[in-house]
Amino acid sequence: MIRQRRHPASTQRTSRLEAYTDGVFAIAATLLVLDLTQHSLGEVDSDAEMWTALVAMSELFLNFALSFVLLSLMWMVHVQQFEHVARVDAAMVWLNNARLLFIVLVPFATNLTTEYSEWLAGRLAMPVTFFLAILFSWLQWNWAVRRREVMLPGMSEADAVAYGRGSLSALLISAAVVVLSPWVGSAAFLLFFLDGPLTRLLRGKGD
Repeated sequence: MIRQRRHPASTQRTSRLEAYTDGVFAIAATLLVLDLTQHSLGEVDSDAEMWTALVAMSELFLNFALSFVLLSLMWMVHVQQFEHVARVDAAMVWLNNARLLFIVLVPFATNLTTEYSEWLAGRLAMPVTFFLAILFSWLQWNWAVRRREVMLPGMSEADAVAYGRGSLSALLISAAVVVLSPWVGSAAFLLFFLDGPLTRLLRGKGD
């Protein structure tokens, strides 16, 4: 268990935070498959009916793949960020916990979007959950930048700010996905293909 130190300016090493975060991401990604395993194909009497039943699951497979890929990308961002973060404080820990709150909700939100896509709340469940998780990831990095001398000792201020601008890309795209998803559904997640070019554009801005 991470213990709060008495001194208000105290910091903690990142090893336990990283291990805990890795475990939560792994569990959330694994739980996504429950939607597939719990889905019944119904009565199947021929190969043709089997293929028809599998094709009928196409939206389920699509949302499973989207959530798994996005969780993997968010975990990769976490790994990249903590290659630079040397120490964390209580605020950093709770920002990370807030992000993980929405990470563990991803399987539930994915199920809602798949099962209730005819309703606005259903179509928004997945996009809003990912938006909030990405928002707290962005806030977490910005908090580290504010305390760069302690938390990012090996990174220059210019590099830290540029990295932060780059991480803004996913936040902007996830906000656009929330706006578009009521009309185009899960297809809005295809906007994340623009993350690479937008990240490079934002990191280069102001150089």
